[in-house]
Amino acid sequence: MFQKDNSFKIGMITLLASSSTLICCALPALFILIGAGATLASLVDFFPQLILISKYKIHITVSTAVILLIAGILLRKSSLLPCPTDPVLRDTCLNIRKKSKIIYKISVGIFFFASFFTYILPIYL
Repeated sequence: MFQKDNSFKIGMITLLASSSTLICCALPALFILIGAGATLASLVDFFPQLILISKYKIHITVSTAVILLIAGILLRKSSLLPCPTDPVLRDTCLNIRKKSKIIYKISVGIFFFASFFTYILPIYL
Protein backbone atom coordinates (compact mmCIF):
# COMPACT_ATOMS: atom_id res chain seq x y z
CA MET A 1 0.00 0.00 0.00
CA PHE A 2 2.91 2.33 0.76
CA GLN A 3 4.30 1.92 -2.75
CA LYS A 4 0.89 2.68 -4.27
CA ASP A 5 0.61 5.98 -2.41
CA ASN A 6 4.16 7.06 -3.28
CA SER A 7 3.76 6.21 -6.95
CA PHE A 8 0.55 8.22 -7.17
CA LYS A 9 2.12 11.17 -5.31
CA ILE A 10 5.10 11.19 -7.68
CA GLY A 11 2.74 11.24 -10.65
CA MET A 12 0.69 14.10 -9.26
CA ILE A 13 3.80 16.13 -8.37
CA THR A 14 5.15 15.79 -11.90
CA LEU A 15 1.78 16.73 -13.37
CA LEU A 16 1.55 19.81 -11.15
CA ALA A 17 5.13 20.85 -11.94
CA SER A 18 4.71 20.49 -15.69
CA SER A 19 1.38 22.30 -15.57
CA SER A 20 3.09 25.24 -13.86
CA THR A 21 5.36 25.65 -16.89
CA LEU A 22 2.30 25.53 -19.11
CA ILE A 23 0.50 28.25 -17.16
CA CYS A 24 3.43 30.60 -16.68
CA CYS A 25 5.08 30.38 -20.02
CA ALA A 26 3.32 28.49 -22.79
CA LEU A 27 -0.20 29.88 -22.59
CA PRO A 28 0.85 33.52 -23.06
CA ALA A 29 3.05 32.55 -26.01
CA LEU A 30 0.26 30.45 -27.51
CA PHE A 31 -2.27 33.27 -27.18
CA ILE A 32 0.08 35.68 -28.93
CA LEU A 33 0.83 33.12 -31.64
CA ILE A 34 -2.83 32.60 -32.52
CA GLY A 35 -3.58 36.30 -32.39
CA ALA A 36 -5.50 36.32 -29.14
CA GLY A 37 -3.60 39.21 -27.56
CA ALA A 38 -6.83 40.75 -26.26
CA THR A 39 -7.66 37.49 -24.54
CA LEU A 40 -4.22 37.44 -22.97
CA ALA A 41 -4.63 41.04 -21.82
CA SER A 42 -7.96 40.29 -20.14
CA LEU A 43 -6.47 37.13 -18.61
CA VAL A 44 -3.58 39.14 -17.16
CA ASP A 45 -6.06 41.76 -15.96
CA PHE A 46 -8.03 39.05 -14.15
CA PHE A 47 -4.90 37.18 -12.89
CA PRO A 48 -2.13 39.79 -12.45
CA GLN A 49 0.04 37.13 -10.80
CA LEU A 50 0.81 35.77 -14.28
CA ILE A 51 3.23 38.66 -14.84
CA LEU A 52 5.03 37.94 -11.59
CA ILE A 53 5.20 34.22 -12.37
CA SER A 54 6.46 34.92 -15.89
CA LYS A 55 9.43 36.84 -14.49
CA TYR A 56 10.67 33.57 -12.97
CA LYS A 57 10.04 31.35 -15.99
CA ILE A 58 13.64 30.12 -16.19
CA HIS A 59 13.61 29.09 -12.53
CA ILE A 60 10.26 27.37 -12.97
CA THR A 61 11.45 25.52 -16.07
CA VAL A 62 14.70 24.35 -14.47
CA SER A 63 13.00 23.22 -11.26
CA THR A 64 10.34 21.39 -13.27
CA ALA A 65 13.02 19.65 -15.33
CA VAL A 66 14.77 18.55 -12.13
CA ILE A 67 11.49 17.30 -10.63
CA LEU A 68 10.69 15.37 -13.81
CA LEU A 69 14.16 13.85 -13.89
CA ILE A 70 13.98 12.74 -10.26
CA ALA A 71 10.45 11.40 -10.75
CA GLY A 72 11.57 9.46 -13.82
CA ILE A 73 14.41 7.89 -11.85
CA LEU A 74 12.09 6.98 -8.98
CA LEU A 75 9.48 5.51 -11.34
CA ARG A 76 12.17 3.49 -13.08
CA LYS A 77 13.44 2.15 -9.76
CA SER A 78 9.93 1.28 -8.61
CA SER A 79 9.21 -0.55 -11.86
CA LEU A 80 12.14 -2.86 -11.13
CA LEU A 81 10.76 -3.80 -7.69
CA PRO A 82 8.75 -7.01 -7.45
CA CYS A 83 5.00 -6.92 -7.01
CA PRO A 84 3.28 -9.04 -4.33
CA THR A 85 2.44 -12.65 -5.15
CA ASP A 86 -1.20 -12.30 -4.12
CA PRO A 87 -3.16 -12.00 -7.40
CA VAL A 88 -5.30 -9.06 -6.25
CA LEU A 89 -2.34 -7.11 -4.87
CA ARG A 90 -0.25 -7.97 -7.93
CA ASP A 91 -2.94 -6.65 -10.27
CA THR A 92 -3.26 -3.50 -8.19
CA CYS A 93 0.51 -3.04 -8.23
CA LEU A 94 0.72 -3.45 -12.00
CA ASN A 95 -2.28 -1.16 -12.53
CA ILE A 96 -0.78 1.61 -10.39
CA ARG A 97 2.56 1.30 -12.20
CA LYS A 98 0.80 1.60 -15.55
CA LYS A 99 -1.18 4.68 -14.45
CA SER A 100 1.94 6.28 -12.99
CA LYS A 101 3.80 5.83 -16.27
CA ILE A 102 0.90 7.37 -18.18
CA ILE A 103 0.76 10.37 -15.83
CA TYR A 104 4.53 10.76 -16.12
CA LYS A 105 4.43 10.67 -19.92
CA ILE A 106 1.63 13.26 -19.95
CA SER A 107 3.70 15.45 -17.62
CA VAL A 108 6.77 15.19 -19.83
CA GLY A 109 4.64 15.99 -22.88
CA ILE A 110 3.21 19.09 -21.21
CA PHE A 111 6.72 20.15 -20.19
CA PHE A 112 8.10 19.82 -23.73
CA PHE A 113 5.05 21.60 -25.20
CA ALA A 114 5.47 24.48 -22.77
CA SER A 115 9.23 24.65 -23.33
CA PHE A 116 8.76 24.67 -27.10
CA PHE A 117 6.32 27.59 -26.98
CA THR A 118 8.42 29.46 -24.45
CA TYR A 119 11.98 29.08 -25.70
CA ILE A 120 12.16 27.57 -29.20
CA LEU A 121 9.25 29.06 -31.14
CA PRO A 122 10.03 32.73 -30.33
CA ILE A 123 13.48 32.29 -31.93
CA TYR A 124 11.91 31.49 -35.29
CA LEU A 125 9.22 34.15 -35.25
